[in-house]
Amino acid sequence: MPQSDDDRLVDLAARLEHEDPRFARSLTTGRPTRPREYRRTGAWWVLIAGLAMLVTGIAAPDGLLIAAGLVTSGIGVQLLDPYRRPDEGDSGGAPGG
Repeated sequence: MPQSDDDRLVDLAARLEHEDPRFARSLTTGRPTRPREYRRTGAWWVLIAGLAMLVTGIAAPDGLLIAAGLVTSGIGVQLLDPYRRPDEGDSGGAPGG
């Protein structure tokens, strides 16, 4: 028996509420916010911290701080990637799963 459109909409709303409650609540109030996949505030802070570590490591010649700054900056840049798929990191780098 085919599912009615109302049931599909209710299922979609429930799934959205489960995946991103902040976005779902903002839609009901009429003032939508960005969905979770477009919020990048944490990634910017990681990138800023990494660059600060890198500059500090260069200013006070410390190889460990330079390396940590490079790694942290790389993580921040990867988090800012707009084409990143959420399930990309689960495969461990192996193609196809």
